[in-house]
Amino acid sequence: MAETFDHGYALLIGVGESAYPKLSLPVTVKDTQALHAALVDPDLCAYPDNEDHVRVLNDKQATRSAILDGLNWLKTKVEADSEATVLVYYSGHGWLETSSNHYYLLQHDIDPFNMSGSALSSEDFTNALRQIQPDRLLVILDCCHAAGMATSKEGKAAAPSNLPQGFAEAAPSESKGLVDALKQGKGRVVFTSSKGEQKSWIKDESSSIYTYHLLEALQGADNKPGDTEVRVSNLMHYLGKAVPESARQLYSAEQNPWFDMGTEDFIIAKLLGGKGLPSKGWEEVKPQAVEKINQIAQVIHQHGKYITNIQKAEGIHIGDTISK
Repeated sequence: MAETFDHGYALLIGVGESAYPKLSLPVTVKDTQALHAALVDPDLCAYPDNEDHVRVLNDKQATRSAILDGLNWLKTKVEADSEATVLVYYSGHGWLETSSNHYYLLQHDIDPFNMSGSALSSEDFTNALRQIQPDRLLVILDCCHAAGMATSKEGKAAAPSNLPQGFAEAAPSESKGLVDALKQGKGRVVFTSSKGEQKSWIKDESSSIYTYHLLEALQGADNKPGDTEVRVSNLMHYLGKAVPESARQLYSAEQNPWFDMGTEDFIIAKLLGGKGLPSKGWEEVKPQAVEKINQIAQVIHQHGKYITNIQKAEGIHIGDTISK
């Protein structure tokens, strides 16, 4: 019988549609939908499948105020659950203001003529995160998409050719202030999908390279036979190996994930619903895992803040139809 990761909470943000259309990144929504489906699948990560444990903000819901409200929601959950494990995932553009070294996450409702005044600053983002005080917190920033994530398999860039004056595309790890602020506090781990001036690339039109391999890792790609839980260290080890290999193979480009782990290792999800890997390990389940990743986002429908209608796809177990 599958176990439930009862103390798991997640806020998943995929900016997707931008109020400034040239900055729209549809694949980020597919990333968050697929990650959500994996988290709440009772045969995968086994987070409770309800609004009290996982919140998703995509497209027009991914506004500055909604993101800050989502972080405050996590704060209330942690205050009520001393055993909470928290995951915050953001997929969208990340830009650096070169003169000040201030980093910005470009949420849905930005003003292209007032980027620094309308975008979600790293200071506001980290201040809200700092109010969340669990013993186990993983922040994943799949940023710096302008030339990579907005590029389709045909190589057509959707991002504007010229950034506003004084801004540069940059991975979050380029902003020392952001990194230092994010890792402050007990039990905090920070992942970014690339480092330096590298781009974060898509695997295909259905997912980014980084999130695709994150989904593999959550299904046991770095675990040993008999393991029943996925730890942060499993994610780190697999992403650090698989993401650069895929970026080189698909684009002849460098994309090296960045990690900062200033705490002891901790469990982030159940492995195959707590049943764990079979005797032959990852290679035995890999074909089914790959099939699930390829299909998982295609059966999801989002309404408002939550993914509220997840239907069962043939051959995979994403969850029964639910109504709320």
